[in-house]
Amino acid sequence: MIKSIGEMEIDHSSQPIRLFKSDFLEFFTHVHPAVVVAIWLPVAAYFLLSAIASAPAGAPALHIPVAFLIGVFVWTLTEYLMHRFVFHFHPTAPWAQRIFFLFHGVHHAQPQCKTRLVMPPAASVPMALIFIAGFYLLVGVVLGLPHWVAPLISGFTLGYLSYDMMHYATHHLPMNGRLLKYLKRYHMLHHFKTPEQRYGVSSPLWDIVFNTKPE
Repeated sequence: MIKSIGEMEIDHSSQPIRLFKSDFLEFFTHVHPAVVVAIWLPVAAYFLLSAIASAPAGAPALHIPVAFLIGVFVWTLTEYLMHRFVFHFHPTAPWAQRIFFLFHGVHHAQPQCKTRLVMPPAASVPMALIFIAGFYLLVGVVLGLPHWVAPLISGFTLGYLSYDMMHYATHHLPMNGRLLKYLKRYHMLHHFKTPEQRYGVSSPLWDIVFNTKPE
């Protein structure tokens, strides 16, 4: 039976924990951060440029920077909610425990594994398609603001990319400056002291709002 995240012992070995017997499947559980940048930075740029290109001629396109910033802000909430309620969900069925261990438990079991610090495209691409469809449906159709969709998606995507890069940096890069050092320590405390608190990685904002930031 797989232990909950809070009960896991930390594996400090340099050999990554193997998740699949199949070498083919195991390959997709590892990813270099440069791959994430190569995929999602062009996506963010594409939607931003699409928003600029489709803006009405001669009219101020103030909705673009506003929607972009809203997209970034929405990502910070999404980051918190997914980390707390999806990645740290505690299922009771053995098959479900296995799935959630694959998603996030392995990272808590071996937090210094360099190739499992950013989300692999096999997981991030399907999730991104769901979020993009949700933006088009909610903002474009329900709210009737189709010209807001592209900059929202661009900001949301850049927010996700910043989060993934921040997560990698907190584990494997020197963090200089008061803010970056604070974020690194904050996330390390999540791993080694309070695994059921401090869910924010790029910001402690929502931990403060939802009272999951310890005194």
